[in-house]
Amino acid sequence: MSGRVGDLSPQQQEALATFRDSLQDLLPTLPKADDYFLLRWLRAQKFDLKKSEDMLRKHLEFRKQQDLDNIFTWQPSEVVQLYDSGGLCGYDYDGCPVWFEIVGNLDTKGLLLSASKQELIRKRIKACELLLRECELQSQKLGRKIETMIMVADMQGLSLKHLWKPAVEVYQQFFLILDANYPETVKNLIMVRAPKLFPVAFNLVKPFISEETRKKIVILGDNWKQELPKFISPDQLPMEFGGTMTDPDGNPKCLTKINYGGEVPKTYYLHNQVRVQYDHTATVGRSSSLQVENEILFPGCVLRWQFASDGADIGFGVFLKTKKGEKQRVGEMTEVLPSQRYNAHLVPEDGSLTCLKAGVYVLRFDNTYSLMHSKKVSYTVEVLLPDKASQEKIQGLEETGPSPAQ
Repeated sequence: MSGRVGDLSPQQQEALATFRDSLQDLLPTLPKADDYFLLRWLRAQKFDLKKSEDMLRKHLEFRKQQDLDNIFTWQPSEVVQLYDSGGLCGYDYDGCPVWFEIVGNLDTKGLLLSASKQELIRKRIKACELLLRECELQSQKLGRKIETMIMVADMQGLSLKHLWKPAVEVYQQFFLILDANYPETVKNLIMVRAPKLFPVAFNLVKPFISEETRKKIVILGDNWKQELPKFISPDQLPMEFGGTMTDPDGNPKCLTKINYGGEVPKTYYLHNQVRVQYDHTATVGRSSSLQVENEILFPGCVLRWQFASDGADIGFGVFLKTKKGEKQRVGEMTEVLPSQRYNAHLVPEDGSLTCLKAGVYVLRFDNTYSLMHSKKVSYTVEVLLPDKASQEKIQGLEETGPSPAQ
């Protein structure tokens, strides 16, 4: 039995009645405490009554903390309204609302220098509440219950800049909130125009997505414009995404419904850096250098770094060893990222690169030009691995068609 209204086993029916009895103190405070609502929490915890009750009670605390009863009166700042992407546009064949998330065109760093991480997350929470409200309106309109939504994520333009750690943390936290507070509301999460970097990006957020939600992820290949109308009727799909819908003025992107993001003008910046905590601190002696080695086992991994210096600038470059297991001078290694001096004492530096070859990569902090002063450097270096399952699916999509990302 599916655990949905009209398809309950005797044990599930009994669990629903017990669940309702255990929530008598909360029911009056819930926006809509019908069987559809309660069964969402039960299904999310496989009808474990204690876990379901704990989950729902935590959600009500979350509702109070976020003031969700009044969230539709809250408006994000101008920069977030103008440059944070996304929008509700159309319905699938069952009448479920469709949300478009334009990831690749998002200037995550510009947004986080112009607004707080909490504001960006709250905007996404508001979108979840908007989708729930739209489900209810659709239920009334169609005369049958609509409980789920579809999200289409356009990954075109996804690049190393989107792997900036503070930006990734926004999506990590959002997926935690989605599964904890909006269970059983995602029908499908459809990825289109996913580049080769996508498996690395997906691997960063994958641990924050529940197994049930992961099963609902679909990655479409090069023929996505032919595949997407199988989920959403062409008249409900913007022409930009393979449908026939346009704005009243004929714009194929439906800009009145979907915000496509874009680069944030620096006039909106509130500060020039996002505060970060570093994993390591070291002193680079005068006329000396510090070499940090990272072994890359296979091509396609991404090296990501952040660093700051104390009091003065520091040189930085990335090199690839030509002899494994031996100490090499900088001149004996292959230059991957040319060394240059950075004013990391004024503005912390961050960056990343895709490793095209396996081998030992050396991140070199250079203070050889300073004859008098040593430098204190704080840094974090990470090796980001691609998600093998989604990597294999992207490689084989032309032959196999769309399939879930586990």
